Amino acid sequence: MEYLSLFKMPTSMKITGRSSSITNAFINSIIPTVLPTNEQVKEALEILGMDHDKFECSYCGSTASEWDHLRPLVINKLPTGYISEIHNLVPACGKCNQSKGNKPWASWIISDAKLSPKSRGIIDLKQRIERLSIYEQWQDPTVVNFEAIVGKDKWEQHWENWETVQDTMRKAQILATDINQLVAKSYKSYSKK
Repeated sequence: MEYLSLFKMPTSMKITGRSSSITNAFINSIIPTVLPTNEQVKEALEILGMDHDKFECSYCGSTASEWDHLRPLVINKLPTGYISEIHNLVPACGKCNQSKGNKPWASWIISDAKLSPKSRGIIDLKQRIERLSIYEQWQDPTVVNFEAIVGKDKWEQHWENWETVQDTMRKAQILATDINQLVAKSYKSYSKK
């Protein structure tokens, strides 16, 4: 029996592999959050065809575990200007939220992306798209021009800090790779003994 076919080596971690997480943190940390009223949540759920007893992922119908930004907060490593408010949030499951990421919902939902509703064969996809389109038109979302509010100097300092962190991660990765290779080489010499 071939047991090696059952084995999968864990993916090696790279410090620089977390670059997008750092970028998202630099953007998400400055995004204002506006708590909705009970009435706003009720109205949002009604538009999406839900209520208190029927709370599900807007994209696929699975049990909702979080609220996802319908319009992404980050595109191409830059803030879009959208904020965290009820007009830009919909109930979602973890699979859909992870799969969608920073992609526009309307193109992602019908894409062949891993775990997208289309790729998972969600049968009522057309109705879900219609409800999400209505929801998107429900209220105009807030769009913030961060640089205009905080000023050019403060805005540039924020992004200089981001670049410092990114540069440190690149340098740390070079050192980590060197250490990894030295340890691997040492391990090979131990295993020959």
